[in-house]
Amino acid sequence: MNFEHVIGLGVAGNFAGHLEQAGEAKDFVAVKVADAVAPKAIFPFYVPSADAGFLQTYPLSSDHIVPPADADNLQIEPEVALLCDIHYQDGLVVGLTPRYFAAYNDCSIRRPNARKISEKKNWGPCSKGISSTLLEIDQFAPGGVMDDYRIGCYLVRGSEVYRYGVDSPVVEYSYFHQRLIDWLINQMNFQKDEGPAENIAELLKKADYPTQALISIGATRYTEFGETHFLRPGDRSVVVVYKGSAYSAHDIEEKVRNNQLSDAFLSALVQQVDV
Repeated sequence: MNFEHVIGLGVAGNFAGHLEQAGEAKDFVAVKVADAVAPKAIFPFYVPSADAGFLQTYPLSSDHIVPPADADNLQIEPEVALLCDIHYQDGLVVGLTPRYFAAYNDCSIRRPNARKISEKKNWGPCSKGISSTLLEIDQFAPGGVMDDYRIGCYLVRGSEVYRYGVDSPVVEYSYFHQRLIDWLINQMNFQKDEGPAENIAELLKKADYPTQALISIGATRYTEFGETHFLRPGDRSVVVVYKGSAYSAHDIEEKVRNNQLSDAFLSALVQQVDV
């Protein structure tokens, strides 16, 4: 599926411990949040507008990653992405309806002097990853199909498979279900252009109020290996969102090892890092 007419947004700080592991917690020290576990900000990674600067470059791929020319500290960020319908009234977002979810790689450069979050996110084509398998959402509420899903992440280097992210249930997101939707709507309307954050309302206007958003809702924690190892040319990045009652983490690791990730009840994203 192509998302060229869909605005791309991400959520920073929606999984306890990730920002600290990524060395980014200090970027948000001055950001005011509603409570201790609240996400820090929304950031754009793609804006479908000729007036959006580097954010107008379409960054999504379902099979490979093109590393930036000026950085070698590139990490997988395993996430769930939601494809949402956006509802407007008088120029404000009044509703978000999640329709599908998928495995997502918010692949990021560890760039300590970046002024905005988005500067670490979109460095050109094939800098982000979305699975070509989208899973339908019945209801984004307790008891919905998503509640049984988990996020696994692996790095395949040569013949070796390494666990890169801590295998985690999606319900462990700090904000999820309606709490996340309410927060997203508020940030889309009222987030200010200050610190590492950007004014999302201005970007929605610039994009002529797109009817859908692809929203990555936060990266899980890293394993010790993931925290200390960066992607190299020739590596394979693997993010799998899978039904926990159908598969164990061991099952998924074996599927990664045998490259058998087209089964039911999972959304898999396998990206080769270009040489």
